[in-house]
Amino acid sequence: MLKSKTFVKKKRAGGVMKIVREHYLRDDIWCGSEVCSACKQESTVLQRDACIESSLCSYPHYVIPDTNVVLHQIDVLEDVMIRNVIILQTVLQEVRHRSAPVYKRLKDIIHEKEKHFYTFTNEHHRETFIEREPGESANDRNDRAIRVAAQWYSQHLKTSDSEADGLKVVLLTNDQGNKQKAEESGLLVFRCEEYIKSLIGNPELVDRLALSSDDKNEITSSKVLFPEHLPLSRIQAGIKSGTFLQGTFRASRDNYLEATVFVQGEGEDSTEVLIQGLQNLNRAVYQDVVAVQLLPRDQWVAPSSVVLQDEGSAKDDTEEEEEKALKISAAEAARKPTGRVVGIIKRNWRPLCGMLNPSQIKESTRHLFTPADRRIPRIRIETRQASTLAGQRIMVAIDGWPRHSRYPNGHFVRSLGNAGEKDTEQEVLLLEHDVPHQAFSQAVLSFLPKMPWAITPEDMVRREDLRHLTVCSVDPPGCTDIDDALHCRELDNGNLEVGVHIADVSHFIRPGNALDKEAANRGTTVYLCGKRIDMVPELLSSNLCSLRSNVERMAFSCIWEMNHNAEILKTRFTKSVINSKASLTYAEAQMRIDDTTKNDDITKSLRGLNKLAKILKRKRIEKGALTLSSLEVRFHIDSETHDPIDLQTKELMETNSMVEEFMLLANISVAQKIYDEFPDCAMLRKHPAPPPSNYDILLKAGKSKEVEIHTDSAKALADSLDVARVDGFPYFNTLLRILATRCMMQAVYFCSGMDSDFHHYGLASPIYTHFTSPIRRYADIIVHRLLAVAIGADSTYPDLMDKQKQSALANNLNYRHKMAQYAQRASVAFHTQLFFKSRGILNEEGFVLFVRKNAIIVLIPKFGLEGTVFFDAKDKAAPNLVFDEEGPTLKVEQHTFHIFDKVKVTISLDASNIQHQKIRMALIDPVIPGVSVPAPDVEPQTKKPKLDR
Repeated sequence: MLKSKTFVKKKRAGGVMKIVREHYLRDDIWCGSEVCSACKQESTVLQRDACIESSLCSYPHYVIPDTNVVLHQIDVLEDVMIRNVIILQTVLQEVRHRSAPVYKRLKDIIHEKEKHFYTFTNEHHRETFIEREPGESANDRNDRAIRVAAQWYSQHLKTSDSEADGLKVVLLTNDQGNKQKAEESGLLVFRCEEYIKSLIGNPELVDRLALSSDDKNEITSSKVLFPEHLPLSRIQAGIKSGTFLQGTFRASRDNYLEATVFVQGEGEDSTEVLIQGLQNLNRAVYQDVVAVQLLPRDQWVAPSSVVLQDEGSAKDDTEEEEEKALKISAAEAARKPTGRVVGIIKRNWRPLCGMLNPSQIKESTRHLFTPADRRIPRIRIETRQASTLAGQRIMVAIDGWPRHSRYPNGHFVRSLGNAGEKDTEQEVLLLEHDVPHQAFSQAVLSFLPKMPWAITPEDMVRREDLRHLTVCSVDPPGCTDIDDALHCRELDNGNLEVGVHIADVSHFIRPGNALDKEAANRGTTVYLCGKRIDMVPELLSSNLCSLRSNVERMAFSCIWEMNHNAEILKTRFTKSVINSKASLTYAEAQMRIDDTTKNDDITKSLRGLNKLAKILKRKRIEKGALTLSSLEVRFHIDSETHDPIDLQTKELMETNSMVEEFMLLANISVAQKIYDEFPDCAMLRKHPAPPPSNYDILLKAGKSKEVEIHTDSAKALADSLDVARVDGFPYFNTLLRILATRCMMQAVYFCSGMDSDFHHYGLASPIYTHFTSPIRRYADIIVHRLLAVAIGADSTYPDLMDKQKQSALANNLNYRHKMAQYAQRASVAFHTQLFFKSRGILNEEGFVLFVRKNAIIVLIPKFGLEGTVFFDAKDKAAPNLVFDEEGPTLKVEQHTFHIFDKVKVTISLDASNIQHQKIRMALIDPVIPGVSVPAPDVEPQTKKPKLDR
């Protein structure tokens, strides 16, 4: 049966176009129930014995939730207890349009066989499809469609089988109007809350209910604490007229009364608006998209230099604290554009990890939840499990934030385990940084090659046989996902042939299948201490794609002919088959190069590569490439307890640099090739030059030691860093490079057709991409596909040539890359805490890296560790921060602290707050009498080196 809808659409040119939409209706769509004999269905999902113990429904029943129930109660629907649910096509489509995350979670539930969730395509069933009536809103039409489908199911199950007499269909809705109309139609209908509260088997499920608008008022006081949010229509008009600005809300980690709103502009016209005070923050939560109104210029303030944490007394009167925070910042010199939040354009709420602060009131079910992320406010939740959840890490979702409440309201989602346990903390770390870490689904695994696997004669026809070459890989110890291998040999004409051979992952991962989509979503492999979260399944990452020694592997090779001065004479790219002759660590490769008694083919190849790499590095540095520095630590892990037993900063060898140089060269060569072939859709990587203001702290640090730093260009900076030396202070240059690293912008992926600035500032290269690590980076897989099409080794597909889709993919890859870096740093911080937990108090030398208003931030080179020494303003000699030409200095008693001053501190673990355990640093030299030194309140950071291979 065919229904068609005809309407006219106005074209840009002014004419009109007639559009006919065809809608096919069928009478052979199955109901999916085991009890049904009327439908000729091949398989069933809904069980015959659909019993859930309920005080409301003592009979077997199927549940049909409406759209709002799915959107707001997805945490409840995910529970193992909720089974035999009919998801209507109407609901699925509405959820898809309104919330991508909820839609994905719903699809995941539908795919779980043991949940018995059935999707019924009511919009194409002849008896359940309905037309929208004149004057009826889309929402009302959809509510009616849901009621009609529920009515059909009730009748269908009654007439289809005598055994189905006791089986009923229950409609769940929180919409009062919809409920009333359903009751008038004779349907069995309940509010979601009353149905869930009636379930006997799992009373804890009530805690997972999101608060309805009726419930929200119960947890609020009568006092209005916040201004009303403007309606979206007013906000849109205000943004259009320039009265309001739209941007992303970024709460401060150190001061809960302060945030910035990043307003995206054209080119360098982006700006940050400072927001201070609870009323001006106006219930915005980290990462929300908000509308802000700038305050008059005479009300602008400067960011606070004081750490001010919300200690969570549930009081609503915070005027004293606000006054303190604002006085602190108003006295400072550098004022910034300051504003207030007038409305929320888009909430970016996500389930949050943290811990419960049980209420002091006996028998109370209302408690405060403290998120692990300091940028998120505390959340009020209702739970009857407070005593059980105390000391556990739990997940909570925000439901809303009324004007009368100091904190947002939310609900319990699930427990993650006991706080402080390694597995629990690792799970929190991955969830908080949005790292996809679930096991690969069967759908994904189904696209893996069948074992045993071998390269076939058909594969060899399309590939160059390079198995005879002396190829070897050089990697960190314990590396199993070997992406790259190298070779160097002398040619008959006296020149050198150098090859970079990269795992041919794109041979195994074909565009658009489930494996490809999963890899694209994950974006990158995440390396934690003692654990790796793979981007692709282990069969590929550690086996078939890993270029291990003495096995045949498929590769994508970039081969140059060079002279002995490392000048490239010819470049070619080919799909190949290689057989690596050795898998070496950096140390093993270095020993081979240095051992004069060794002269085998592998060693000769390594020596040739090392010699050329030194020339390549010198040329890069002459062009202005930066050699920056940041301390990276390596943990030695106990094989039984898996606890860190030693911690040291990593030592870089010549062989690290050797591999680095050829990876950079391959990336540049490939970037030029794919851009020449596909100027509109090449996946490239750029590193923007920092704005001059970023260098202020670096210039002042240099000036304080009478060293001049030039920042006009990357080359000027590189040259001045090379000659920056201070007699008697050998570590000065390293500190300066660490500080320079902090001044840099983030390198990002982009689509060549969407940007005109390709330059990579740090590498001083006009064009760059990522080609050399396809096992652990999805960007490299895209680059492999582009290069394969460019050399005629593979066919193209529409998404590869679509610059909009490539740009959207680049944005996701940038996000995943950034979150992976944060997760890695958090893992190092956690293992550092474990290390110091077993070490007690240690005394170490360090250097002042930054000076704050009430603290100094100290770097301990031995451990690659940063921590904060605080000076309490209540002391008889309050700290005094001064800004002069030589940069900020902090005077405490008779002592003045400058950037890079050497200090001695005690280091210990402060475990007084189990959720926010931190490294405590206290000053022991210089000794400042009469000053108490409280525990630090800033978590230590460890930085990864910014090598952009």
